[in-house]
Amino acid sequence: MEQFDSIICISQTTWKGDFQKAVVQLMTELSARHRVLFVDYLYTAKDILTGRHDVPVRQILFGDSLTKIDNRPGEELYVWTPPVILPINKLTAKAHDHFLQWNISRLVGSLRSLMEQLNMHRPLVINAFNPTIGLPMLGQLNECATIYYCFDEITTAGDWMSRHGQRFEDVYMQRVDAVVTTSETLRQAKSAVQPNTYCVKNGANFDLFNQARQLAQQHPPAKPIVGYLGSADNRIDIDLIAYCARNLPDVEFQFIGEVHEPLLLQRLQRFPNVTFIPPHQPAELPPLLAKWRVGIIPFVCNKHTYTIYPLKINEYLAAGLSVVATPFSLLDDFGEVIEIADTCEQFVEALQRALAANNAQQVQQRVDMAHRNSWTERAHEFEAVIKRIPRAWQPVLAS
Repeated sequence: MEQFDSIICISQTTWKGDFQKAVVQLMTELSARHRVLFVDYLYTAKDILTGRHDVPVRQILFGDSLTKIDNRPGEELYVWTPPVILPINKLTAKAHDHFLQWNISRLVGSLRSLMEQLNMHRPLVINAFNPTIGLPMLGQLNECATIYYCFDEITTAGDWMSRHGQRFEDVYMQRVDAVVTTSETLRQAKSAVQPNTYCVKNGANFDLFNQARQLAQQHPPAKPIVGYLGSADNRIDIDLIAYCARNLPDVEFQFIGEVHEPLLLQRLQRFPNVTFIPPHQPAELPPLLAKWRVGIIPFVCNKHTYTIYPLKINEYLAAGLSVVATPFSLLDDFGEVIEIADTCEQFVEALQRALAANNAQQVQQRVDMAHRNSWTERAHEFEAVIKRIPRAWQPVLAS
């Protein structure tokens, strides 16, 4: 079979950031065997005018927008920052779709020139949770096939995505060659629209997070710390955390990451054993996690969280940490490696057991589980999906 000549990934997230991103990790791993071009976040004129600190103004305005990422020898991984587009998300459907065509024309024109520069002529397009851009771009890049990489439920993804994305997604899924979801619950939902839907779950940057385990072996945690890594938002069960903090006063509860739910601060900062730590770059996380004994996922149980397979679960395990979670989704894969607790009382009891569950055999079981769920393994699973798409491997007929 003749292989596609490259992968172009069109995302709705930035390449850089203060936390691990599924699509970034996946594209990094795929670049070990394929040329990959990652189309970075589509910044709008509004982003520049409002003075957002993270906007790469120079790259957008002066054309210095293509970066080759040097991770390992032999890899070909490029990140491209597209030209600025119009901010149209707040518009009505009719106005949005009218100006969307201008944005798409601007994006496609620049991208075609870049493809010529990089000698990419028959790419596989992977659209990472951006159906609003994906639908009008179908067939515009001489792509051999298109995969929709869906890692969240779009109806609950917030106004920024659901306002127009919801009406685009069903049509888009019907027209792509395959859909890949990050949870089994999402796969079940999306397969009703696109039969060629597969599940490739989130993984872990094993080498990075396993550094925390190595550091903890050299300097064991001096006090019991229970931690949560990632954005703290309305998924967090505030009542649960308050109950735990109140009933385990000798345990410190740390939250590392951005806080998007003001009630978390209002209600939890009153507890002397609850600490909020600003987000850190991924490389800075291992020393922080090395001080923990337990990683928690205290999510509320609702329609949104039911579709989640969280990145952090395998990151905790790679660090050798005990894990306690609520039954927010299907977590059967983890068997007895993690603790599931239904109520506040059960969560406290599970934390007490987890704080004591740190013998060498238990730690090794967690690490082994995370290793099996590494992004390296997930990339191979994703490639297995690609091989099930005939158009991705169909030889080009001579004209």
